[in-house]
Formats: sequence, C-alpha cells, structure tokens
Amino acid sequence: QVQLVESGGGLAQAGGSLRLSCAASGSTTSIGVMGWYRQALGKQRELVAIISGRTTNYAASVKGRFTISRDNAKNTVYLQMNSLKPEDTAVYYCNAYVANWNRDFWGQGTQVTVSS
Repeated sequence: QVQLVESGGGLAQAGGSLRLSCAASGSTTSIGVMGWYRQALGKQRELVAIISGRTTNYAASVKGRFTISRDNAKNTVYLQMNSLKPEDTAVYYCNAYVANWNRDFWGQGTQVTVSS
C-alpha cells in the first residue's frame, strides 16, 4: 500500500505562486510515476504534470508556469505553480502509480483558489 498526503494549497492572487507538496509513505520503493492532477468544479479530473525519473510532462495549459519535481530521499513530490490564473482554481490531487501492481494511489486532494 501507498499513502499520499498533500499540503500547500490555499488562496492566491492571479500572477502569484503556490507550492504543493505530496509526501508518500508505505511501499514507496514500488512507486514509479508520480504526478499531479486537478479537478475543477463541474469538470473532469485532468492531468497537470507527471514525473518519472528525470522525465517530466506537463499539460499544455500549465507548461512554462508549473514545475514538478521529486525528492526521492524524502519520498516527496512537489508542484511549483507560478503565474497563477483564475482558471487554475481546482482541487489538486497527488497520484502515484505502482507498475508491479498495476494500481494507482491518490491523495485526499488540496484546494487551490486563484482570485482575479
């Protein structure tokens, strides 16, 4: 099992920054890809950014503004969000994929609200 706990959400003004953290515990050595997803009110959950080793991928809507990083020693993945826009408002979820089990694990989510 893998447990994920997010932190760092909150309220920011447009153009501002926030940093999300996701601490993993449990069978962390089994984790391959980690990522961030978000779900705005009334919309489907969407991919924001993923990281596997040194490879990262971003949604087109956040590329150049958000940066995902991972500290394996701390079993933590981060999402640095700069130049925030009101449309970034959503609940952000941390995700970990364990290939050996073909299973996804999710955090509880953290709210990010960007005011104009």
